[in-house]
Amino acid sequence: MDVFSENDRSMIMRRIKSRDTHPEMLIRRALFSFGYRYRVSDKRYPGRPDILIPKYKVAIFINSCFFHGHICQADRTVKSNSEYWSEKIRKNKERDSRNHDDMIALGFRVIVIWQCALKKSKEIPSLLLALDEEIKEGRSCYTEFPL
Repeated sequence: MDVFSENDRSMIMRRIKSRDTHPEMLIRRALFSFGYRYRVSDKRYPGRPDILIPKYKVAIFINSCFFHGHICQADRTVKSNSEYWSEKIRKNKERDSRNHDDMIALGFRVIVIWQCALKKSKEIPSLLLALDEEIKEGRSCYTEFPL
């Protein structure tokens, strides 16, 4: 049973942004300070990567743990309308996998940053340094943060 009324829940869900979120802005500011130039949500590429760095052929996806089905400490089970949400999250995961494979096929390296990796402020500097190193010297075609 939901603690919010249907109208209140609808209003809360409408407020969730898909672009320019706090985690995304944090990563973009850091990349810019490191000297990277990038494109944001480029429609020409599968899945519209949140950040695309053409010079290094890197596509960065910054995912919400809830909407993309990440298993972490923030993992929550939905109590209301659980059938709908489990199906939606399953489809999101399938679509993400397809988009990542398509980007790799285009010659890009894919980096996925999970929202939970940006929760603890004292760990963010080390994550950003690891991200910088992965962009410049990464050998893997697919990387996730947290590792």
